[in-house]
Amino acid sequence: MSMPNIPDIKPNIILNRKDVINLLLTSIALEEIGFSHIINAEAEKIQHMLKDNCLTLDDALRVNDSVEHMLRGIVANQILLQFKLSDVLKLERSYRLSFTEEECEIEEEEE
Repeated sequence: MSMPNIPDIKPNIILNRKDVINLLLTSIALEEIGFSHIINAEAEKIQHMLKDNCLTLDDALRVNDSVEHMLRGIVANQILLQFKLSDVLKLERSYRLSFTEEECEIEEEEE
């Protein structure tokens, strides 16, 4: 599986506010992709367990506990990602408002 590419990253990074917002949204999306891969691996673990003919109840309970532990961790991280997304959206809204105010000031100066 290949890693996604984030274009235009150079050693001398000069970012404007819009670029920062886009990179933050990209980082959230990449974390979500990572979580989807983990969830898929947990599903494959359960499928493998169910195909095993000599599965004991103890084995099934251990796998179930393992999957539950992993999913609890993912849910906790999802909550943090939701906070991050909310903060980025607030930043984006303030960017749009400041951009609109700057346009209004320029128009007033032109008149």
